[in-house]
Parts: sequence; structure tokens; C-alpha cells
Amino acid sequence: MILAVLDDSPAALDMLAYTQSLGQQVEAVTFGAADTDDLAKRGVRAVHRIAHDELADCAPAASGEALSQLIEHLRPEGVVGVCSDAVTEAMAHVAAITGLPLATNCVEVSTGDPWLLTRVRGGGMLLEEAELHASPALLTIAQGVSGDIGAGPVESCEVREFTPELTEAAATTQQARIVERASRGSGMTLATAPVIVSGGRGVGSADGYRALEELAERLGGVVGCSRVATNNGWRPHSDQVGLTGTKVAPELYLACGISGATQHWVGCMDSKVIMAVNTDPEAPLVRRATYAVIGDIHEVLPAVIDELKARSEG
Repeated sequence: MILAVLDDSPAALDMLAYTQSLGQQVEAVTFGAADTDDLAKRGVRAVHRIAHDELADCAPAASGEALSQLIEHLRPEGVVGVCSDAVTEAMAHVAAITGLPLATNCVEVSTGDPWLLTRVRGGGMLLEEAELHASPALLTIAQGVSGDIGAGPVESCEVREFTPELTEAAATTQQARIVERASRGSGMTLATAPVIVSGGRGVGSADGYRALEELAERLGGVVGCSRVATNNGWRPHSDQVGLTGTKVAPELYLACGISGATQHWVGCMDSKVIMAVNTDPEAPLVRRATYAVIGDIHEVLPAVIDELKARSEG
């Protein structure tokens, strides 16, 4: 039996589908409420809901200790988690508590003795083939990896409550805990937008993003940025594309004044079309882009906006 550790992200359902394709019985694990009707449609007969007051604010040490106790209780052959920040950190605590190895960012998995894995390394630039010798096997599935669900729908999904006995250290840790929540505005996000108009050092200032915002609106997209823009305070971190920001895959990624260091390329390389606008023809992103315009964005973007205005008015 394999335990699939879920959170409330869409990527968790992709991970569940992939885990079910491994050909073994799969039961789900959640740290909160679960949509049992949806899980039943996906062939999951049981979900283990870990319940404890100290888990409400995403304390990784507490989550990891709770999950390790559930693993000891159920003794599964493997524990597979979605590769989100919260689940990965909880799985890391499980590995530390149990002394077992943890393989993260897996894109291909074959069960057995040992488990055979292909992992994403180097921020998405490398693929590593590895063997996992452990019982149970601990691993996370990279976001975007999915598979055909092997099990058909079942009549119902049974909820099995599990209340861990947390140590005082885990129950009282204050080192990693959500202390404030800010609501995100409605509408498209970097993860869902079909078009992203992204700006880097070449934009020059926070005011320089006004043209990018107008262009994004006319193209039905959103604005993104590189790390230098957030470091300079021009844009919030939520707009950052890259290894330390959001990994995106829009239909069109328009990179304006972005040189394209590796950490940014990792974040946008799955875009279907990349167009780079830059004064430097040798910039890494210019050389990797589908199309490139060599020019000053402060001249190119206004011309593009004027053309879009003319077409819409015509």
C-alpha cells in the first residue's frame, strides 16, 4: 500500500493520479478536510485525516512528527507527497525523524526493490536517475507530473481520523508557523494566465512597469518580473518568475529587459512561446527564446501598444 500525502493544491490531484498509476493500492493522507466525493470518484477508498490543534498553522515539525507516527501505524510500502513547500518540508521532517532517505522532485517512478526514480535536479536543468533503497520509500512528485488513474470510481471514501501524540518540542515550536494570512486578489495569476508580460532590470523603475501592465491587459494576461525587480522593490515577490518565485507555462511569455539567468530560465522554460525584447543580442534569454526583438523596451513596447490600439479601434 502507498500513502499519497495531499494538500489543497491542484497539483496534489495530479500527484494522486500518478501515484495510482504505479499499480498498487493507494490511500490518501490530509492534514485537514478532504473532499471524499472527489476522492471516491478518483478510486480512493480511504483517506487518513491527521487531526491535531497544533497542525492548524502549518508547523512543519509538528506535521512531520504526526505523519511519521501515521507511517509507523500503517507501515506502507511507500509515502508519496506532492512537491509543495508545506508537504515537502513535512516529508523532510519525517526523513529526519525516521532516518530514512527522501527523494524529492521525481518525474518518473517505478516501485520495487529498490524503487527506480528519475528526479529533476539543478533547478530543472538536469535529470538524475537514482535507486531508492528504503522501507518505506519516501518521495515527492514534481508539480506538473500526472498520469492515468488506474483505479475506477468507488462508491465511497472512508475517512479515518488519526490523532498523533506530539512531543512538547513539536507542539510548541514557533520557528516555522503561519502568523499572518493575506488574501490574493481575484482573477488570473502567474500560474493560470495564458500570457505573461515580464520585466527585469531593463525596465529601470517601478514606474516603468506601467507600459507592461497596459500591454498585459490588452493581451489578456498578467505582469511578471525577474528577481532583480523584487530586490529593488519595483514589484512584489508574488510577481516573480523563477526558481525562487513561480514556475510558469503560459501560451506566450514576453520577457522585457530580462537577461535570463539560470534561475529565471528555470521558471519560464515551459512556456509554449517565449519572446525576448532586449538591447543585448547575446543575453542568455535572447539566445534561448523562440523569437527575439533587439531593441529598447521603452521604444518597442509603446509601439506595440499603439499598434494594438489601432487594431482594436479599426
